[in-house]
Amino acid sequence: MLCGGYHGVCRGKPLCVEAARSCLGFTPSVTAGRRPPVHSRNPKTPPPSPCCGPFKGGEGAARRRGRAGDVIAPLDKGGGIPGAAAAARAGGATCVGRGGAPAPEPPQPPAPAMESAGLFPPFPAATLPARPAPAPAPPPRAAETTRIITDPISGRSYCKGRLLGKGGFARCYEMTDLSSNKTYAVKVIPHSRVAKPHQREKITNEIELHRDLHHKHIVKFSHYFEDSESIYIFLEHCSRKSLAHIWKARHTLLEPEVRYYLKQIISGLKYLHLKGILHRDLKLGNFFINENMELKVGDFGLAACQDVSDQKKKTICGTPNYLAPEVLLRQGHGPESDIWSLGCVMYTLLCGNPPFETSDLKETYRCIKQVEYTLPVFLSLPAKHLITGILRRNPQDRFTLEEILDHEFFKGYTPEKLPPSSCVMAPELSPPNPAKTLFAKVTKTLFGKKKPKGNEVRTSPRPCMPLFGGAVVEETSHKSASPSIRGTMASSCEGEQYIPTCPKLPVMPGLITGTGCTAHLLSSPTAEKNPASLAHHEHFVWVSKWVDYSNKYGFGYQLSNRSIGVLFNNGTHMTLSPNHRTVHYNPTNSKHLVFSVSAIPEQLQGQMSVLRYFASYMEQHLMKGGDLPSIDDLGQPALLLLQWVKTDQALLMLFSNGTLQVNFYNDHTKVIISKPDHSCLVTYINRERNSYTYKLFSIQQLGCSPELHHRLRYILKLLQEWAEA
Repeated sequence: MLCGGYHGVCRGKPLCVEAARSCLGFTPSVTAGRRPPVHSRNPKTPPPSPCCGPFKGGEGAARRRGRAGDVIAPLDKGGGIPGAAAAARAGGATCVGRGGAPAPEPPQPPAPAMESAGLFPPFPAATLPARPAPAPAPPPRAAETTRIITDPISGRSYCKGRLLGKGGFARCYEMTDLSSNKTYAVKVIPHSRVAKPHQREKITNEIELHRDLHHKHIVKFSHYFEDSESIYIFLEHCSRKSLAHIWKARHTLLEPEVRYYLKQIISGLKYLHLKGILHRDLKLGNFFINENMELKVGDFGLAACQDVSDQKKKTICGTPNYLAPEVLLRQGHGPESDIWSLGCVMYTLLCGNPPFETSDLKETYRCIKQVEYTLPVFLSLPAKHLITGILRRNPQDRFTLEEILDHEFFKGYTPEKLPPSSCVMAPELSPPNPAKTLFAKVTKTLFGKKKPKGNEVRTSPRPCMPLFGGAVVEETSHKSASPSIRGTMASSCEGEQYIPTCPKLPVMPGLITGTGCTAHLLSSPTAEKNPASLAHHEHFVWVSKWVDYSNKYGFGYQLSNRSIGVLFNNGTHMTLSPNHRTVHYNPTNSKHLVFSVSAIPEQLQGQMSVLRYFASYMEQHLMKGGDLPSIDDLGQPALLLLQWVKTDQALLMLFSNGTLQVNFYNDHTKVIISKPDHSCLVTYINRERNSYTYKLFSIQQLGCSPELHHRLRYILKLLQEWAEA
């Protein structure tokens, strides 16, 4: 059995070596927190040999299963799988691999005090064999000779550290270059384990294949050498072990975490497939995590290059729980088989177990061939849809890597980086507020990448701004325009609902286009009058009425298309369609539910009453805020008010289509920035409620009147302060 993961978990329980010692009357040493192993077997079967035992476990079966998690090696040329034996030290668990190393002598019998203490009750005297005379202890070897490895060609010496993982052919150790102090993960393969020509050829092929791979998400190959005892392959050291260790500690991961890891796996896998390389053993134990929580695909012991004649590899190899149906049926191993394994990895991380895991290997294979598995009810709809798109019997029907990345599942929140604590416990993820994200993007374009230094702002002149009806407002750098009251729509990072019509959050229209037309808007000239207003332009939706009842319920508004909306204090959003027949309800910015007015769920009746009250109040008591034409509903998705912000001078409202509207209290003027087509528009509604619409580019080139110029500067200042908050 081949176990190639150099950082892999020791995928086994304590073997029957310990049980045999116990039966012989020897007491194995017990490490802290580990119970002595218990082995049950059929009475008709012979007792296990004290020097070998079943290699049980794997990511999907380490807790209790049989052989369904083992790595399957290609058949030997003689038709059989090579035998294996393992050395077991007292109190430790050992994985059985290839080769034929003799077992060490059993330890000396324990002191009677141990037995009388009840830790290991003695067996009846009749069952105890005669105890052999203790063999003389071998002379101790110097620590330096066992820990220092020297390259016979370059003369470099390395200090061998802790064991990282075990496999069939090799063990992996942490080694440090004594001259540079650089740490490596070193795969050590004794010559005795690769004595046969075809075994040696496998190691050579692995080295030749891996040394030519250079990618951010592929374990880096450094160098190799061999001495009289072993072959040493030096690889990038990943200090946070593997996804198998994280899975073992966590059992299940959050969807944003799974997206974070899958994107990196897919990046590395696309690189391999473009180079014509099939990994053939994708599993949790072969995805390694470095100090910066970056994932690296590793262990190329079973990897192979695709034949140029498109002849598929038909060797059955890999880990049973992750094998594709076509591999089991010997129809060939292609890139689609790696994608199948990727789907199994996704399922395991989200659900806690591999999709086809059973207690019996034959049953596992049957489930794989028939694609029989269950999807837990707690999975989100996008996750279920993606898994079913990957785990399809026909390889040609499976999603490609590009289709996987474009899937709705990956449109959910993905953290830029995970904290190291997520290796052992669920992280506290805070998805970015969509409104604040837009603010940040706007500000980055408006003000450039360089932010003014604090002392430059404080020493800048403070001009007087005639802002409202002739009143003079002093613009000072120490007086912030930061909001005093605000409301924000709820965000969610878990359980996004798959609604194809759910409104997507766009980039702020026009303000962050590649033209950079607003990059110098702050320094645009002040003209005597505004540019010529557009006689005809695409109509856009704007807020014609609003009411703030946030001290009790929330913020209500009426749009120019006659729809009514409320952003409630709890972050939920409800919209009544212009014909007052349909209600759109968004519990978060990623969930969208639609109801008929006559079929509102009972739990939403309270919010519906508030919506009706706001609609009635605005209709009876408020005037329309300008002369812009009302437009009919064009069947587009209902707009969401992502955020509203009130300062001592103005009300700012940001919508899901990127429209930004600012209403100034004192003189009831308004500035609306929108992008109904390819041009970004600025609409100004003056004191007389007359509206004028300009192209933003024209204002940047020709300037605008002081009246509009000061308002634009105020809006940009508010956006900048909010984005930096």
